[in-house]
Amino acid sequence: MVRMGVLADCLKSISNAEKRGKRQVLVRPVSKVVVKFLQVMQKHGYIGEFEIVDDRRAGKIVVNLNGRINKCGVISPRFDVTLPDVEKWIANLLPSRQFGHLVLTTTYGILDHEEARRKHTGGKILGFFY
Repeated sequence: MVRMGVLADCLKSISNAEKRGKRQVLVRPVSKVVVKFLQVMQKHGYIGEFEIVDDRRAGKIVVNLNGRINKCGVISPRFDVTLPDVEKWIANLLPSRQFGHLVLTTTYGILDHEEARRKHTGGKILGFFY
């Protein structure tokens, strides 16, 4: 498999394992962005615990799945998203306004779109999950 990007490979392997009905998935390599993205997913209850395995190389993450992810993906290139533009991205990417999350990287760190709206900030779009 060709590496498209660390985050893209991570989300694709999680999505594929979820479709197959697996309980765990091994994700490699690890980056800070991947860890923060997984923390946002975990905060909203889409994945269970995850453990970072340090192999003194690029590292691995073992993610426990709980069967709630329908789709997750990365947006490449990382488009600039202003606060009013978030609504357009939600309409384009998410199936409904009731559920699903956009993940943005902001000056406050990596946040979902609701938290970014509360902090009144825009940023660059990383990806989505629902």
